[in-house]
Amino acid sequence: MTTFVLIHGAGDVGWAWHLLEAELRRDGHDTVAPDLPIEDDSAGLAEYTDAVVTAVGDREDIVVVGHSFGGIVAPLVAERLSAKVLVLLAGMIPAPGETTNEWWGNTGYGPASQEAAERDGGLTGNGDPFVSFYNGVPRKLAEQAMSKERRQSEAAMDEPWPLEQWPDIPTKFVLCTEDRFFPPEFFRRLVKERLDITPDEIAACHCAALAKPKELATLLRSYTD
Repeated sequence: MTTFVLIHGAGDVGWAWHLLEAELRRDGHDTVAPDLPIEDDSAGLAEYTDAVVTAVGDREDIVVVGHSFGGIVAPLVAERLSAKVLVLLAGMIPAPGETTNEWWGNTGYGPASQEAAERDGGLTGNGDPFVSFYNGVPRKLAEQAMSKERRQSEAAMDEPWPLEQWPDIPTKFVLCTEDRFFPPEFFRRLVKERLDITPDEIAACHCAALAKPKELATLLRSYTD
């Protein structure tokens, strides 16, 4: 049995993983999807990491999955827990000493997003979250997800990423080909530049755990073989 440790993105909650958790548990795996203390202005990356590690407890055989901003936290958790696999799901890929707020400019996200919007007629980065963020998620489920959104403190966003190098843990990247928040071409480039691996691709929007939980569960399970 594998324990999948699921780390949500900025402004989100652990609930965002509930459909994926059901799929993984149906196959006999365990899941942990805590709420990060994102509303606490005194909490930084260390506190986020502590919250996840505490929730995991003494579980073993760990796979850590970080979604979006959760990609900043996931490597820290994976190192602490000696995870057997680290997975970034449309996850931000940090560099040593880089803050999350610096990440956007350092990676060229702005121009990449603008170029994608020009190609798709303004769908990428659209001001309507149902178009740019929850495309592919059933409307009622997307509305439920939006009702659970929380304030994201800037404390962790201004904190330099603390590791001197990427953890020595097998790393996978799941790229969402229908992502209108992080354009696919942007991540294809960044994954190569920062991780030197080829991403696995899934036909899903940014919120793949809500849009395609069965397909995502199948992919995650393949990493435990």
